[in-house]
Amino acid sequence: MKAEARWDRQALLDSPLFATVRSLVEALPADRFPDNTSLNALAERQGLVNAQGLPVRFVTQTQKVSAAEYEGRAWARGEVLTRPHNWHDLFNALAWLVFPRTKAVINRLHIEELARQAGRARSVARDVLTLLDESGMAVACSRPQLIELLRGFQWKALFVMHREAVRAHMAFRILGHAVHEKAVVPYKGIVAHALCVAVEDDFFALPEAVQNAALDAAIAEQLVDEATLRDTASLQPVPILGIPGWCAANEDPAYYDDTGHFRPGRTRRPEVRAP
Repeated sequence: MKAEARWDRQALLDSPLFATVRSLVEALPADRFPDNTSLNALAERQGLVNAQGLPVRFVTQTQKVSAAEYEGRAWARGEVLTRPHNWHDLFNALAWLVFPRTKAVINRLHIEELARQAGRARSVARDVLTLLDESGMAVACSRPQLIELLRGFQWKALFVMHREAVRAHMAFRILGHAVHEKAVVPYKGIVAHALCVAVEDDFFALPEAVQNAALDAAIAEQLVDEATLRDTASLQPVPILGIPGWCAANEDPAYYDDTGHFRPGRTRRPEVRAP
């Protein structure tokens, strides 16, 4: 679903769906859609770099480019092509700012995979990287049994029976810029694909920026493990509007009875569109 590019900063700040990027949205203009000047000011202030240590800058994309060209430019020059007045690319830029290590590793691994495939069919590893980049989520959890419920697609048990435990011992952070784009005009079928990170209880008392940095480091580390890149099934589907507090309607336990949204298991591999 494509969102109309009408900028309403306050609506984003008020929505729990944008909590991951809220501090960045606060720093963006209130009266106009953010441009690369605004985004680059944040990148420069943060000292944002790619995996080669080159400064990352968001540059205007004027024509369609291949995935190899896009990733190559980000790798060789630190230039992330960004279309003006475009929600998808805006949230990509914000993801770079929240998860800089993860985004840098994704870019590096794409470059390595592109060199490895050398004209052959697109690799499974690139499918995993793209799925995480577009639709990813980081899930922090200090209770292994909750992760087991998540991985077992036990949605009512997790989000209804253990609702308070989820609030106390889990955190859900959107990484994928396509998920944020869909959330501008939310609908029931939005699904993120998560990597889970085991944490201690005191993690949740940390400032959010510290939490995000820890999750960023943990996800980046998981990505360099070849096992993560062997199958898109290494990413756990999460219907985001089922997360407690993310949708007023999910206060009613009957909300989770819709098995078209809260599926009891994997019915097929997620579709990955080559960028």
